Amino acid sequence: MIAGFIHFIWKVIWNSTVIIVCAGLVFIDFKANQPMSVAGAPEGMTYFEFMRDRIDAAKTVEPARCGWGMMLSLATLGPTYSVVYTLVAINPDSTLAKMTASDPDIPKGVEGARWYEVPGIWWGIVERLSWTMLGKPASTGCQFRAVR
Repeated sequence: MIAGFIHFIWKVIWNSTVIIVCAGLVFIDFKANQPMSVAGAPEGMTYFEFMRDRIDAAKTVEPARCGWGMMLSLATLGPTYSVVYTLVAINPDSTLAKMTASDPDIPKGVEGARWYEVPGIWWGIVERLSWTMLGKPASTGCQFRAVR
């Protein structure tokens, strides 16, 4: 009886996790195929097209490790920063917000957002962070070619 109950609870947790992960992947795929909403991005360019262009640009940067270092930096730091920036944007009076340096990639005016608005806010931050790291023209560091 107890074993059956524990098995049921485990199945509920497992199935809920699978559903949440799949829904997250569908959301990311949907948003990544929509035109980017970042100022400066070519009109109509999707996130997938942007990343394809930046991978091509990384192949031409000298030294080569510089371009791939920026890609690796985005892949490792992007997920953490996007979550932190989302939390800071939604809760600007929190302790985390007080410890986080000001950054133009943190959106303003989304304080107290409802739970169903959070994924859209998060995705906007992902796009802005990616653009800041890989798309903005820079005079120092890795000088990627302009986004095409």
